[in-house]
Amino acid sequence: MAVMTESPKEEKVDQFEIVGGAKLKGSVVISGSKNAALPCLFATLLTDEECVLDQVPDLADIGTSIKLLETLGKKVKRQGARLVISKGQSLTGVAPYELVRRMRASVLVMGPLLARRKKAEVSMPGGCAIGARPVNYHIDGFERMGVTVRIHEGYVDCKTKGLIGALIPLPYPSVGATENLLMGAALAKGTTIIQNAAREPEVVDLGHMLQKMGASIQGLETSEIVIQGVKKLAGVTHRVIPDRIEAGTFLIAAAACKGDIIIENINLSHLEKVVQPLQKAGLLIEKKGEFVHAKWLKPLKSLGVQTDVYPAFPTDMQAQWMALMSITKGNCVVKETVFENRFLHVQELLRFGADIQLEGKNAKIRGVDHLSGCSCMVSDLRAGAALVIAGLAAKGKTTVLRVYHLDRGYERLEKKLEKLGARIKRVNKPA
Repeated sequence: MAVMTESPKEEKVDQFEIVGGAKLKGSVVISGSKNAALPCLFATLLTDEECVLDQVPDLADIGTSIKLLETLGKKVKRQGARLVISKGQSLTGVAPYELVRRMRASVLVMGPLLARRKKAEVSMPGGCAIGARPVNYHIDGFERMGVTVRIHEGYVDCKTKGLIGALIPLPYPSVGATENLLMGAALAKGTTIIQNAAREPEVVDLGHMLQKMGASIQGLETSEIVIQGVKKLAGVTHRVIPDRIEAGTFLIAAAACKGDIIIENINLSHLEKVVQPLQKAGLLIEKKGEFVHAKWLKPLKSLGVQTDVYPAFPTDMQAQWMALMSITKGNCVVKETVFENRFLHVQELLRFGADIQLEGKNAKIRGVDHLSGCSCMVSDLRAGAALVIAGLAAKGKTTVLRVYHLDRGYERLEKKLEKLGARIKRVNKPA
């Protein structure tokens, strides 16, 4: 007799369906910065007192961070865009693989755990496939502060008798290493000097939060940060800065879609190296009170950019810029100097009909008359933003697969674009 078996359920995943050609018009509110919120969340491990973070975006990476904080012994309560973090159980020193593998920023628990628990066992991190982002800068810095490090079975096992202030010359201005060492040094004994420190607004925002908690920090916004360790940090209420990369993405979307939009909750001083080339290319960008007005006036001029650490043109905007230049008349070169594998979106843009040639760190772009909608696949967060922009500007229908990458860094992206008149929807279909 034949045995009846249930057929396996077909897995379904979210994707975006876009009908291109709509001009963007209206207003959009920028969310709090994911890249600022993550270290600020982990900084709450430095105190048992209640901490309140405002303007925290509702993103997959934030959810992972909350789970990690709860695993480490914190209580976390979300009230809209506000998170209340308080003492739960005793602080533990182990950050497990099942959480850390989802997000590279999880390694930032190392500094607070070493400062509070004198030990940290943190799984080697995962994250986007855009190139090597080694944790050795973090490890080397903590070893200078008196930490013994052993790497085994995929974990970084750190122990110390107590963090001691040290001179730490970073080989590269790593954002993550600067943030991690900054948090550890806040409670270390003595003075720590971080040389060649990262100057990104997200680092400065973390520093301001730590100062409000009672940390003694000088030199924020410069390449040398001096931290005089204190014995204890207090609770804090802190508002996370706006997301400069989300804001930049909407500026470029306006340029690509002949838009006329108002952007709320944007800090233009964090975006100078994106705003300047956009204005030079021909997009109107002007501050009006608390808002910024971006308007397409005429066909833009092709313009090359080169990525580098802040305050230079951000690598997190490179893919979006390339999508814009693909439909801008003329020739230009985009040079990527930060990550060695951040041209994964090029093959997908070619599917739209873009004319791009890769030569090492350079992408040579010849603007075409128009892009044609197609099915495309997201490889990483910012590549996904570029493909959405291409789809919005293209003729015909575009299907964007693997949008879970976008959900890691953009809060309700399709809803915000839809409000601006874009013909975009999220659908759940078989993988």
